[in-house]
Amino acid sequence: MEIINTILIEPLVNGLALFYRLMGGNMGLGIIVFTVVLRLVLTPLTRPYLESMKKMKDYQKDIDKLKKKYKDEPLKLRQAQADFFREKGVNPGAGCLPYLLQFVVLIALFQVFTSILVPGQDVTAKFNERLYPPLQFQEGAVINTRFLYLDVSEPDKFNVPAIPFSLPGPILILAALVQFLSAKLSMPYLEEEKKVAAKTKDAKDDIQVALQSSMIYTLPLMTLLIGLNFPSGLALYWVTFSVFQFVQQYRSQGWGGLTPLIKRLGLLQLRG
Repeated sequence: MEIINTILIEPLVNGLALFYRLMGGNMGLGIIVFTVVLRLVLTPLTRPYLESMKKMKDYQKDIDKLKKKYKDEPLKLRQAQADFFREKGVNPGAGCLPYLLQFVVLIALFQVFTSILVPGQDVTAKFNERLYPPLQFQEGAVINTRFLYLDVSEPDKFNVPAIPFSLPGPILILAALVQFLSAKLSMPYLEEEKKVAAKTKDAKDDIQVALQSSMIYTLPLMTLLIGLNFPSGLALYWVTFSVFQFVQQYRSQGWGGLTPLIKRLGLLQLRG
């Protein structure tokens, strides 16, 4: 645990404190800019994954032909797919490590926000416990945790007297919405997968496609439910992260499953 604190959590705490200072003592802006910088740092690492996914999309018809050819022979299908990917220079696992790193960073930031941005406690003292000496706040300094309508140390939720449960706030709703839109970009690929999986006897194909489809709705829902119980600073990080990811997906895949909606609304000139 000590090594995780040293190489991951403490650098994140110090980075957050640094951008808080750079943003003139605004914790919300500090979190947003800090998130963007983190994503920019990780972008070169994720590029191989995005390029590999684009190649897989380009070769989807060839992959579907293999699935139809070997629909009753799952072992031969996996070998044929592996040979095809190797021939075309496609690595389906490329970039998995950077995405795993992003998940680790999210967990680490969860630790940061829940251990430092604690309502009713001395946030300055909590920060100073993990800050390097040059970045430590002076004794008695007050850290501003207000941003727009919320306090980033408290959950983004509203309590309505007539309703026995809390309602998610705008930041949480936006985070869930962007997640949903990102997932919809990949819908054409999933629809093709459903058609092919329905023609194979391997139950694993059906289960895999079903899980992928359900994640379109379950992940945004989980974001809402989990976010109701944790500091809104984490929700602010997640919505910034999700917007950045959405832009990356659009540049790689186009509008994908959002194309029918965009055409119906007539909002944008779609890419060909």
